[in-house]
Amino acid sequence: MMSPKGIFAEQPPGVAPTSIKRLARIAGVFYLVVGITGGFSEGFVDPSMYVAGDATATNANLVENSGLVRLAVVAHLTDAVFFVLTAVTLYVLLKHVGKHAGRLMVLPVVVAAGIISVSSVFTFVALQVATNGSYVAAFGEVEANALVLLLLEIEHYGILAAQVFFGLWLAPLGYLAYRSGLFPKALGIILIAATASYLTDVVVAFLLPDLAAQIHIFLGIVPATAEIWMVLYLLIVGVRSPRSAARPHVATVTPIAA
Repeated sequence: MMSPKGIFAEQPPGVAPTSIKRLARIAGVFYLVVGITGGFSEGFVDPSMYVAGDATATNANLVENSGLVRLAVVAHLTDAVFFVLTAVTLYVLLKHVGKHAGRLMVLPVVVAAGIISVSSVFTFVALQVATNGSYVAAFGEVEANALVLLLLEIEHYGILAAQVFFGLWLAPLGYLAYRSGLFPKALGIILIAATASYLTDVVVAFLLPDLAAQIHIFLGIVPATAEIWMVLYLLIVGVRSPRSAARPHVATVTPIAA
């Protein structure tokens, strides 16, 4: 348990926490874990296994890569845990700038982590159906393959829905980064802009899927830039030295001429 003087100790309202560089680097390590595990599971394994509209190919992918899929499920869950840890650590770092904005930053992360965790269960169940012969015996091969595809489609669109919250947490983070003076103002601005990119990507994916396939890579440029910059800044710089707290004004007494 942290001591009363630890880096997570409660500070008076409006006062930055102690050891802010250390706290920032802890947030950076957590955020890096999110990037690695999320990139592996959501960016590599999931798209490699799921073949839209092709139940046979999707089932074959799971059977041939069962160990990789199991690792991806663990990576999803690790991603969810460290996503929450990242948001909470950044809240402690930045809440002196605005507690309400800090809470608005953490809430979408909690929702996103829940969606990620539940979605990973669908992936694991799809793997069970693909690799356990009892499902083929009970439903038939075609039906079992269709069930595998359905489960992975639920996981696919669940992660897509979670992207709403991947975006929403960046707006208050960007605001707090901008207002705090602990980060470059340009970083705060691009984090807020990343929210718009994430949300646009989700809306287009659900409303205009054909267009989404063409513009998805372009809509990912701003979020990727913002989050990589944030991670590297936290790890390498930590934060800028905070401005000195304003000292109480002391009235100057002017001698009265005799």
